[in-house]
Amino acid sequence: MSALRTALYGQADHDLAPAAPDAVQLSPLVPGSTDIASIPDESFIAVTVRAPAGAVERRFVLAHALRVLAPNGRLTAFAPKDRGGLRLKKELEALGCEVGESARRHNRICLVVRPAVITSLDDAIAAGAPRQIAENGLWTQPGVFSWDRLDAGTNALLQVLPEFSGTGADFGGGIGLLALNVLASSKVTKLTLVELDHRAFDAAKRNVADPRAEFVWGDVRQAGLKDLDFIVSNPPFHDGGGEDKTLGQAFIASAAAALRKGGVLWIVANRHLPYEAILAESFAKVRLVEEGGGYKVFEAKK
Repeated sequence: MSALRTALYGQADHDLAPAAPDAVQLSPLVPGSTDIASIPDESFIAVTVRAPAGAVERRFVLAHALRVLAPNGRLTAFAPKDRGGLRLKKELEALGCEVGESARRHNRICLVVRPAVITSLDDAIAAGAPRQIAENGLWTQPGVFSWDRLDAGTNALLQVLPEFSGTGADFGGGIGLLALNVLASSKVTKLTLVELDHRAFDAAKRNVADPRAEFVWGDVRQAGLKDLDFIVSNPPFHDGGGEDKTLGQAFIASAAAALRKGGVLWIVANRHLPYEAILAESFAKVRLVEEGGGYKVFEAKK
């Protein structure tokens, strides 16, 4: 890879940090991007990072961004003040950088030149790398949704899922927890896991070693699946740090489009999320299966 190229981690914001139109995308949340951990050392003259909010994930990304810079290459990192921005300067200094910092639109923007020696590089990378959970042996990685624990919503859905049969999908499959439960039924002939986060996608492929499982790295809204017998989903409701109710609503609409007539969607949602209306619009029959602990589980038949 030519050292004359530039890279971008995350969606560009040209007001905060200009990025070249042909910058190589490195974020696992952008389908088709390149894994930052796979980039050879000293590959780019400039890297722009929209820094993640999670501390371990953020230091992992910053360390790799410095690693892939050529000598005297420039790193620009930015984040909202309340989502890691206030810690960016100290974290870059801990990696051996001299940091220039500015503020704009409630963000902190840090500019550094790659230091001759990146301190604590291996530690930052190891802390954010994929690993197995000791209790169950499943693969995961910091930054993935609920990466180190079973989230309450998924657990609520697991408690009431029926035994499925036929061809189905897991919309927002994560590291494969729901899929493992669904595939316990010998009547399931095929299950497609659709997941936007490539880190979770990779983990799921390691966790779900079943020939009936297929894996799609991409957006549920563009998955294009058809004539399914069933879908399970614990959809996201945050985008870029803020709550976005339309994400779950889009999952529901996409599920309705992907199911055959008579097909069924099992979905869990936080109690406050307004999914009842679009469920009623999209499906012939909707049943509230369970409600408690801040969550609600629906069965919706097309």
